[in-house]
Amino acid sequence: MSNYDILVIGAGPGGYVAAIRAAQLGKKVALVERDHLGGICLNWGCIPTKAMLKGTDLLHAARQADRFGLAPLSPVIDPARLVGRAVEVSGQLTAGIGFLLKKNGVEVIWGAAHLAAPGQVEVAESATPGPRGAKGPGRYSADHIILATGARPRVLPGLEPDGQLIWTYREALRPAAVPARLIVVGSGAIGVEFASIYAAMGSKVTIVEMAPRILPTEDSEIAGLMAKALQKRGIEIRNGVLIATLDRQAEGVIATLSDGAVLEADRLLSAAGVVPNVEGLGLEALGVTFDRGAVRTEGAGRTSVPGLYAIGDLAGPPMLAHKAEHDGIACVEAIVASSDAKPHKAPIPACIYASPQVASVGLTEEAARAAGLGVRLGRFLLRGNGKALVLGEPEGLVKCVFGAATDSLVGAQIIGAEASELIHGLTIAITLGATSAQLATVVFPHPTLSEALHEAVLAARDGAIHA
Repeated sequence: MSNYDILVIGAGPGGYVAAIRAAQLGKKVALVERDHLGGICLNWGCIPTKAMLKGTDLLHAARQADRFGLAPLSPVIDPARLVGRAVEVSGQLTAGIGFLLKKNGVEVIWGAAHLAAPGQVEVAESATPGPRGAKGPGRYSADHIILATGARPRVLPGLEPDGQLIWTYREALRPAAVPARLIVVGSGAIGVEFASIYAAMGSKVTIVEMAPRILPTEDSEIAGLMAKALQKRGIEIRNGVLIATLDRQAEGVIATLSDGAVLEADRLLSAAGVVPNVEGLGLEALGVTFDRGAVRTEGAGRTSVPGLYAIGDLAGPPMLAHKAEHDGIACVEAIVASSDAKPHKAPIPACIYASPQVASVGLTEEAARAAGLGVRLGRFLLRGNGKALVLGEPEGLVKCVFGAATDSLVGAQIIGAEASELIHGLTIAITLGATSAQLATVVFPHPTLSEALHEAVLAARDGAIHA
C-alpha cells in the first residue's frame, strides 16, 4: 500500500498549488522540497524582483515630484534596505505557503528527491534546514507522482557564474554593493528588469543581446518602444552581438564583443534564460522521454511513464509561474477524475515589470501574419488617455490583433503604465473568443487606463475617439 495518493516533488508555484488542490479534492498528499517553500519564484525571482522594482519606481516618481505640485525631492536608494524589504516580502509569502499546506493537510517532506522506481521516491538529507514539523529523509511511495522541479539559470560557455564577478539573478538580488558599471547579457524579461533596477540604483548598464533587437519574443513595435525608453534612462543597448571573450580581472571584467567592441564593467549579469531541472531525479532510468531539454508531456502533464507527471518549467515553455500553477491544477484534477484530459489551450499572458511595463498575450502581429491569418490591427497611444496623463506616464501603446475573417481577438500587447494589471482583460477576451464587435460594446469606467483597451478595439474598427 502506498504512503500517499499523490506526492509532489518541488514546492514552487506549480508544486505547492498542485499539492493544495489535491488535498482539497480529498487525497492524501505529500510535498517534497529541498530548499525553500515557494521555490525560485517567491524567494529568488518573481516576488523579490518586483519588490525591488517598486522601490526604483518610487525613486523615479519622487525625482519628478515637482511635476505634481510638490517641492522638488532628491531621494537616494539605500541598497541594503531595498534588498531587505524584498527579503521581508518573500519571507511573508513563504510563511503563508507553510500555513496553507498545514491548513489543507499536506505533509511536507524535506530533502532531495530521487525516483528510485515507479511510484517510489528516495529522499536524501538537504543542506538547507526544513520547516518545523516536516518529515525527513527516507523512502516514500505514491500512486501518482508529480514532478515540479522548476528551472535554473542557463549557463553560457565562457560566462560561467562565480558569484563574484559573474552573476545570475541570485547574486543580483543580494548585491554586496551596487556596481558602477554592469553588463547584462540577455534582454528577455530577466535581463530588462534587472537593467531597469540597476540603472535606477546608479549603475551604468549595458545590455548585450545576440538577437537583432531586445525582447526578441515580443512584438517588434513594442520592443522598439522599450529600447527607446531604456536608452532614455541611460541604458546602452548592443544588439546582434555576442561576448567573444571575457577577461576576468581582480575587480571587474573586460568583455570583447563579436563586433570587436570592448566593454569594461565591475560585474556581468548572465540573464540568458533558464533551463529545466531534469538532472538527479532518475528520469532516464525510468524511461522518461524528453523534448528539447524538458520532459515531454501529453494530456494534463502525463509523461511516458504511467503514474508520473511533469508540470511547470520542467514541462517546457512558457516558463512562467502562473502557467505552472494552472498546470498543477489541471494535472491534479485529471488524476482525480481519472480522465485523459488534453492540455489547456487558454492563452498565457506574459509580463515584464521594467519601467515601462510590457504585457502581452496571444499572437503578435508578426506571428499572426506568419500563420497566414488576415490581420486587422487596433492601436492606441496612451498619450490620448486621461488617466495616463494624470499619472505622468503618457508614453505607451495598446495594440490589439484581430483575425480579419473571424473578427476574433487573437493577440494583444501593451507597453506603458500598469500594463501587467491591464492585460488580463484582453486575456479573458481571447479565452472567450470575443470579437471586436462584442468588445466595442463593453463599457469601461472613466477615467482609467483600461479605457485605452477600448480605444484600441475601436481603432481596429476605424472608430477610435481619442486617437
